[in-house]
Amino acid sequence: MADTKACADMRAFREAVGDWASGGPGGAAAELAARSGVRTAVLLEGLSDLEAVEALAARRGRDLAAEGVCVVSMGGAMNVGRYAGLLGPPGLGLRLAGLCDEREEPYYERGLERAGAPRGGIFVCVSDLEEEFIRALGTAGVEEIVGAEGDLRAWQTFQHQPAQLGRPRAQQLRRFLGTKKGRKIRYGRLLAEALTPQQVPPPLDALLAGL
Repeated sequence: MADTKACADMRAFREAVGDWASGGPGGAAAELAARSGVRTAVLLEGLSDLEAVEALAARRGRDLAAEGVCVVSMGGAMNVGRYAGLLGPPGLGLRLAGLCDEREEPYYERGLERAGAPRGGIFVCVSDLEEEFIRALGTAGVEEIVGAEGDLRAWQTFQHQPAQLGRPRAQQLRRFLGTKKGRKIRYGRLLAEALTPQQVPPPLDALLAGL
């Protein structure tokens, strides 16, 4: 069972970091870092990645907050330099880890290099995490989850749009997951929860194993 106080402290720390990254003062983040015992920050591009990482960690019986691991959504890979500077060696001195899309890897490389942080804890998805999930679960497995969530009609309508005709089913699914606000975030957790231990995508598996 998750430590309620640890989770609350880590949420407060994450919010303080977000305010700091947006130009606010860093005092609250530093104070909360000391209080919560945070030792590692996992830098993720967005909320769908955050939901997936936290869901899979919970599936494995891990309480990241109690372990001193804070999972951070940066609002885009282009912000990694800012977050690495605040949380890494130039700032709070936390160990940095992360997961990114293949096309966003250069942002991570430059951001970590400027912060003087090692890159060993950053893991790269072949295209993005949604593609990793679709490959792991298979299109039929993902469609089963879509149906269970009540999105089957929306999915079928989407498939018949002119831009989707003739596209591989996996590409259609990947695009569908990002077509409605909040859908990608919701399915980030759902798809992670549906994975068997043998189906966990290698980048995600390696990230959690290294925390």
